[in-house]
Amino acid sequence: MPVPAEDWLVSDWPAPRHVHALFTTRAGGVSVAPFDSLNLGDHVRDEAAAVATNRARLGQRLGARPVFLQQVHGTAVATLDQHTPDGTVADACITTQPGIACTVMVADCLPVLFTDAEGTVVAAAHAGWRGLVGSGADVDGQGVLETCWAAVVAALQTRQPQRTREDIAANTLAWLGPCIGPEAFEVGEEVRAAFVAWRADAASCFQPLAAQGKYLTNLPQLARLRLRAMGITRLFGNDGTLPWCTVTQASRFFSHRRDAVRLGSTGRMAACIHIG
Repeated sequence: MPVPAEDWLVSDWPAPRHVHALFTTRAGGVSVAPFDSLNLGDHVRDEAAAVATNRARLGQRLGARPVFLQQVHGTAVATLDQHTPDGTVADACITTQPGIACTVMVADCLPVLFTDAEGTVVAAAHAGWRGLVGSGADVDGQGVLETCWAAVVAALQTRQPQRTREDIAANTLAWLGPCIGPEAFEVGEEVRAAFVAWRADAASCFQPLAAQGKYLTNLPQLARLRLRAMGITRLFGNDGTLPWCTVTQASRFFSHRRDAVRLGSTGRMAACIHIG
Protein backbone atom coordinates (compact mmCIF):
# COMPACT_ATOMS: atom_id res chain seq x y z
CA MET A 1 0.00 0.00 0.00
CA PRO A 2 1.31 3.52 -0.74
CA VAL A 3 2.12 5.75 2.21
CA PRO A 4 1.83 9.29 0.81
CA ALA A 5 3.18 12.42 2.44
CA GLU A 6 0.55 14.37 4.33
CA ASP A 7 0.02 16.96 1.59
CA TRP A 8 0.02 14.65 -1.46
CA LEU A 9 -3.19 13.99 -3.38
CA VAL A 10 -4.51 10.44 -3.33
CA SER A 11 -6.87 9.84 -6.24
CA ASP A 12 -10.49 9.82 -5.08
CA TRP A 13 -12.12 7.44 -7.55
CA PRO A 14 -13.72 3.98 -7.51
CA ALA A 15 -10.68 2.09 -8.74
CA PRO A 16 -10.08 -1.47 -7.45
CA ARG A 17 -8.35 -1.60 -4.07
CA HIS A 18 -5.17 -3.06 -5.53
CA VAL A 19 -4.73 -0.06 -7.84
CA HIS A 20 -2.90 2.82 -6.14
CA ALA A 21 -2.69 6.33 -7.58
CA LEU A 22 -1.35 9.59 -6.19
CA PHE A 23 0.00 13.00 -7.08
CA THR A 24 2.96 14.55 -5.27
CA THR A 25 3.13 18.18 -4.18
CA ARG A 26 6.04 20.38 -3.13
CA ALA A 27 6.02 18.75 0.31
CA GLY A 28 8.14 15.92 1.63
CA GLY A 29 11.56 16.34 0.01
CA VAL A 30 15.06 17.66 0.63
CA SER A 31 15.64 20.14 -2.22
CA VAL A 32 16.33 23.81 -1.41
CA ALA A 33 14.72 26.86 -3.05
CA PRO A 34 13.53 27.30 -5.73
CA PHE A 35 13.09 23.52 -5.86
CA ASP A 36 11.77 23.22 -2.31
CA SER A 37 11.24 20.61 -1.37
CA LEU A 38 10.14 17.49 -3.30
CA ASN A 39 11.48 18.23 -6.77
CA LEU A 40 11.52 15.04 -8.85
CA GLY A 41 12.94 16.49 -12.09
CA ASP A 42 16.58 15.74 -12.89
CA HIS A 43 16.71 18.30 -15.73
CA VAL A 44 15.93 21.55 -13.89
CA ARG A 45 19.33 22.45 -12.34
CA ASP A 46 18.55 21.01 -8.92
CA GLU A 47 21.30 19.12 -7.09
CA ALA A 48 21.50 15.55 -8.39
CA ALA A 49 21.82 14.11 -4.87
CA ALA A 50 18.67 15.90 -3.74
CA VAL A 51 16.69 14.63 -6.74
CA ALA A 52 17.92 11.09 -6.12
CA THR A 53 16.83 11.30 -2.46
CA ASN A 54 13.43 12.70 -3.44
CA ARG A 55 12.87 9.95 -6.00
CA ALA A 56 13.88 7.31 -3.48
CA ARG A 57 11.37 8.73 -0.98
CA LEU A 58 8.65 8.56 -3.60
CA GLY A 59 9.45 4.92 -4.32
CA GLN A 60 9.39 4.08 -0.62
CA ARG A 61 6.02 5.74 -0.13
CA LEU A 62 4.57 4.12 -3.23
CA GLY A 63 5.83 0.67 -2.36
CA ALA A 64 6.65 0.36 -6.06
CA ARG A 65 9.30 1.50 -8.52
CA PRO A 66 8.38 4.75 -10.32
CA VAL A 67 9.74 4.84 -13.87
CA PHE A 68 10.70 8.40 -14.84
CA LEU A 69 10.30 9.12 -18.55
CA GLN A 70 12.07 11.66 -20.72
CA GLN A 71 9.01 13.64 -21.75
CA VAL A 72 9.08 15.57 -25.03
CA HIS A 73 5.47 16.85 -25.39
CA GLY A 74 4.72 14.08 -27.87
CA THR A 75 2.33 11.14 -28.08
CA ALA A 76 4.57 8.07 -27.74
CA VAL A 77 3.60 5.40 -25.20
CA ALA A 78 6.12 3.17 -23.39
CA THR A 79 5.18 -0.29 -22.09
CA LEU A 80 6.88 -0.66 -18.71
CA ASP A 81 8.34 -3.70 -16.97
CA GLN A 82 11.02 -4.24 -14.36
CA HIS A 83 13.75 -3.69 -16.97
CA THR A 84 12.51 -0.36 -18.36
CA PRO A 85 15.18 2.27 -17.65
CA ASP A 86 14.53 5.78 -16.39
CA GLY A 87 14.92 8.24 -19.25
CA THR A 88 12.87 6.22 -21.73
CA VAL A 89 11.55 8.75 -24.26
CA ALA A 90 7.75 8.87 -24.13
CA ASP A 91 4.91 11.03 -22.84
CA ALA A 92 2.72 8.18 -21.68
CA CYS A 93 3.28 4.73 -20.22
CA ILE A 94 1.34 1.59 -19.45
CA THR A 95 1.88 -1.63 -17.52
CA THR A 96 0.07 -4.76 -16.39
CA GLN A 97 2.87 -5.76 -14.01
CA PRO A 98 2.61 -5.24 -10.24
CA GLY A 99 5.24 -3.13 -8.53
CA ILE A 100 5.96 -0.83 -11.49
CA ALA A 101 4.52 2.68 -11.19
CA CYS A 102 3.52 4.46 -14.37
CA THR A 103 4.79 7.96 -13.69
CA VAL A 104 4.59 11.33 -15.46
CA MET A 105 6.16 14.56 -14.24
CA VAL A 106 4.43 17.93 -14.50
CA ALA A 107 4.71 21.57 -13.51
CA ASP A 108 1.63 23.00 -15.33
CA CYS A 109 0.84 20.28 -17.88
CA LEU A 110 -2.07 17.94 -17.15
CA PRO A 111 -1.41 14.40 -15.86
CA VAL A 112 -4.07 11.80 -16.65
CA LEU A 113 -4.14 8.37 -14.99
CA PHE A 114 -6.06 5.38 -16.35
CA THR A 115 -7.17 1.99 -15.13
CA ASP A 116 -9.93 -0.46 -15.94
CA ALA A 117 -12.70 -1.54 -13.61
CA GLU A 118 -10.90 -4.81 -12.84
CA GLY A 119 -7.51 -3.17 -12.28
CA THR A 120 -5.84 -5.30 -14.96
CA VAL A 121 -3.89 -2.43 -16.50
CA VAL A 122 -2.72 1.01 -15.41
CA ALA A 123 -1.45 3.91 -17.49
CA ALA A 124 -0.36 7.54 -17.20
CA ALA A 125 -0.21 10.36 -19.76
CA HIS A 126 1.50 13.76 -19.74
CA ALA A 127 -0.82 16.18 -21.54
CA GLY A 128 0.29 19.70 -22.23
CA TRP A 129 -1.59 21.36 -25.06
CA ARG A 130 0.83 20.03 -27.69
CA GLY A 131 0.51 16.45 -26.54
CA LEU A 132 -3.22 16.81 -26.02
CA VAL A 133 -3.93 18.05 -29.55
CA GLY A 134 -1.32 15.76 -31.17
CA SER A 135 0.06 16.10 -34.67
CA GLY A 136 -3.13 15.05 -36.45
CA ALA A 137 -5.77 17.23 -34.84
CA ASP A 138 -7.28 18.14 -38.19
CA VAL A 139 -7.07 14.56 -39.50
CA ASP A 140 -7.64 11.88 -36.89
CA GLY A 141 -7.38 13.55 -33.48
CA GLN A 142 -4.56 11.34 -32.25
CA GLY A 143 -3.12 13.11 -29.25
CA VAL A 144 -1.43 11.59 -26.23
CA LEU A 145 -4.69 10.61 -24.53
CA GLU A 146 -5.82 8.71 -27.62
CA THR A 147 -2.50 6.89 -28.05
CA CYS A 148 -2.33 6.05 -24.34
CA TRP A 149 -5.85 4.67 -24.25
CA ALA A 150 -5.22 2.72 -27.49
CA ALA A 151 -2.42 0.96 -25.60
CA VAL A 152 -4.86 0.20 -22.77
CA VAL A 153 -7.31 -1.29 -25.29
CA ALA A 154 -4.58 -3.40 -26.90
CA ALA A 155 -3.42 -4.74 -23.52
CA LEU A 156 -6.95 -5.75 -22.52
CA GLN A 157 -7.83 -7.25 -25.90
CA THR A 158 -4.64 -9.33 -25.79
CA ARG A 159 -6.03 -10.98 -22.65
CA GLN A 160 -9.67 -11.00 -23.76
CA PRO A 161 -9.89 -10.76 -27.57
CA GLN A 162 -13.68 -10.73 -27.52
CA ARG A 163 -13.85 -7.36 -25.78
CA THR A 164 -14.85 -4.39 -27.90
CA ARG A 165 -13.52 -0.85 -27.68
CA GLU A 166 -16.97 0.29 -26.58
CA ASP A 167 -17.02 -2.20 -23.71
CA ILE A 168 -13.51 -1.24 -22.65
CA ALA A 169 -14.35 2.48 -22.79
CA ALA A 170 -17.39 1.96 -20.58
CA ASN A 171 -15.16 0.24 -18.01
CA THR A 172 -12.24 2.68 -18.14
CA LEU A 173 -11.62 5.13 -15.29
CA ALA A 174 -9.61 8.31 -15.81
CA TRP A 175 -8.31 10.68 -13.14
CA LEU A 176 -7.11 14.17 -14.03
CA GLY A 177 -4.50 15.74 -11.77
CA PRO A 178 -3.59 19.38 -11.07
CA CYS A 179 -2.49 21.60 -13.96
CA ILE A 180 -2.45 25.24 -15.03
CA GLY A 181 -5.98 26.52 -14.52
CA PRO A 182 -8.36 28.32 -16.86
CA GLU A 183 -7.74 31.65 -15.13
CA ALA A 184 -3.98 31.42 -15.80
CA PHE A 185 -3.45 29.58 -19.11
CA GLU A 186 -3.07 32.20 -21.84
CA VAL A 187 -2.53 30.97 -25.41
CA GLY A 188 -2.55 32.35 -28.94
CA GLU A 189 -4.93 31.88 -31.84
CA GLU A 190 -2.87 28.99 -33.26
CA VAL A 191 -3.61 26.86 -30.19
CA ARG A 192 -7.33 27.55 -30.34
CA ALA A 193 -7.37 26.85 -34.08
CA ALA A 194 -5.66 23.47 -33.61
CA PHE A 195 -8.29 22.27 -31.14
CA VAL A 196 -11.26 23.71 -33.01
CA ALA A 197 -10.03 21.95 -36.16
CA TRP A 198 -10.44 18.70 -34.24
CA ARG A 199 -13.92 19.55 -32.89
CA ALA A 200 -15.90 22.74 -33.23
CA ASP A 201 -17.23 22.51 -29.67
CA ALA A 202 -13.67 22.82 -28.34
CA ALA A 203 -14.20 26.55 -28.86
CA SER A 204 -16.13 26.58 -25.56
CA CYS A 205 -12.82 25.93 -23.75
CA PHE A 206 -11.34 29.26 -24.90
CA GLN A 207 -12.30 32.67 -23.53
CA PRO A 208 -11.08 35.69 -25.55
CA LEU A 209 -8.95 38.31 -23.84
CA ALA A 210 -8.81 42.01 -24.62
CA ALA A 211 -5.53 41.49 -26.44
CA GLN A 212 -6.39 40.43 -29.98
CA GLY A 213 -5.68 36.79 -30.72
CA LYS A 214 -5.17 35.82 -27.07
CA TYR A 215 -7.35 33.42 -25.05
CA LEU A 216 -7.63 31.93 -21.59
CA THR A 217 -7.81 28.17 -21.97
CA ASN A 218 -9.44 25.44 -19.91
CA LEU A 219 -6.99 22.54 -20.27
CA PRO A 220 -8.88 20.01 -18.10
CA GLN A 221 -12.09 20.76 -19.99
CA LEU A 222 -10.31 20.10 -23.30
CA ALA A 223 -9.04 16.80 -21.92
CA ARG A 224 -12.52 15.82 -20.77
CA LEU A 225 -13.88 16.55 -24.26
CA ARG A 226 -11.29 14.27 -25.80
CA LEU A 227 -11.85 11.50 -23.27
CA ARG A 228 -15.61 11.61 -23.79
CA ALA A 229 -15.06 11.50 -27.55
CA MET A 230 -13.35 8.13 -26.97
CA GLY A 231 -16.37 6.93 -25.01
CA ILE A 232 -14.72 7.34 -21.60
CA THR A 233 -17.24 8.93 -19.24
CA ARG A 234 -16.01 7.78 -15.82
CA LEU A 235 -13.91 10.91 -15.21
CA PHE A 236 -12.58 12.09 -11.87
CA GLY A 237 -10.26 14.70 -10.40
CA ASN A 238 -9.49 18.12 -11.87
CA ASP A 239 -12.67 20.01 -12.74
CA GLY A 240 -10.95 23.28 -13.60
CA THR A 241 -11.63 24.96 -10.26
CA LEU A 242 -9.05 27.03 -8.42
CA PRO A 243 -7.73 24.40 -5.94
CA TRP A 244 -6.45 22.35 -8.91
CA CYS A 245 -4.49 25.22 -10.47
CA THR A 246 -0.71 24.82 -10.28
CA VAL A 247 -0.08 28.51 -11.04
CA THR A 248 -2.26 30.07 -8.35
CA GLN A 249 -1.61 27.52 -5.57
CA ALA A 250 2.03 28.51 -5.13
CA SER A 251 2.57 27.03 -1.68
CA ARG A 252 1.42 23.59 -2.82
CA PHE A 253 2.45 23.17 -6.48
CA PHE A 254 5.40 23.87 -8.74
CA SER A 255 4.58 25.95 -11.83
CA HIS A 256 6.88 26.49 -14.80
CA ARG A 257 4.82 29.40 -16.10
CA ARG A 258 4.77 31.13 -12.73
CA ASP A 259 8.37 30.55 -11.65
CA ALA A 260 10.72 29.81 -14.56
CA VAL A 261 11.31 33.42 -15.63
CA ARG A 262 11.22 34.90 -12.14
CA LEU A 263 13.35 32.25 -10.39
CA GLY A 264 15.25 30.76 -13.32
CA SER A 265 13.68 27.30 -12.94
CA THR A 266 11.16 25.29 -10.97
CA GLY A 267 10.68 21.76 -9.72
CA ARG A 268 8.56 18.91 -11.04
CA MET A 269 5.76 16.93 -9.40
CA ALA A 270 4.66 13.43 -10.36
CA ALA A 271 1.44 11.55 -10.95
CA CYS A 272 1.87 7.83 -10.31
CA ILE A 273 -0.29 4.73 -10.64
CA HIS A 274 0.57 1.10 -10.01
CA ILE A 275 -0.88 -2.31 -9.34
CA GLY A 276 -0.14 -3.37 -5.78
